Amino acid sequence: MAGLLLAAGSGSRLGRPKALVEVGGQRLVDRGVRTLAEGGCAPVLVVLGAADTSVHGALTVLNSDWASGMGSSVRVGIDALPDTVDAVLVALADQPLVTAGAVRRLLLVHAQGARAAVATYGGNPRNPVLLGREHWSTVHAMAERDVGARPFLRTYSHLVTTVACDDIASPEDIDTAEDLARVRDRIDGP
Repeated sequence: MAGLLLAAGSGSRLGRPKALVEVGGQRLVDRGVRTLAEGGCAPVLVVLGAADTSVHGALTVLNSDWASGMGSSVRVGIDALPDTVDAVLVALADQPLVTAGAVRRLLLVHAQGARAAVATYGGNPRNPVLLGREHWSTVHAMAERDVGARPFLRTYSHLVTTVACDDIASPEDIDTAEDLARVRDRIDGP
């Protein structure tokens, strides 16, 4: 199972590319790669854009159209997946409270036969998202502007296995300085 980390945005509300922001002594992009790898994903690909940087332990792909939104990063990431990969787990760099445990839960339902799955929190689908190869072209076609796999998950909900991750992860994302402070408090402590 490949891991695909979306980390191309400029972080306009935060004032800097989120991929380069440090939390817990680690850049968000590196933390996301580690989470995917420790959860069992290989290879791990990272889609970069606003911040073109080296990332240890991952293959990087540059999205030259990153300013158009997350949809273009989903498309670029899917296009870059090796032919040998049968499924991918998509995660977002700005959600550092998603854990390797949540990744492992999604990989487990895949091993049990699920071909599309999504982590849920409070019953709401969020990230990460697991997609079997047969769904990539549909997700690719539906991903546009700042929307990734959400339209696929809604339209084809009957094909998607939901995986509760409330007890081991959080989908809190970092969009503003306040979000960053709150997440840092959770990771670093007071």
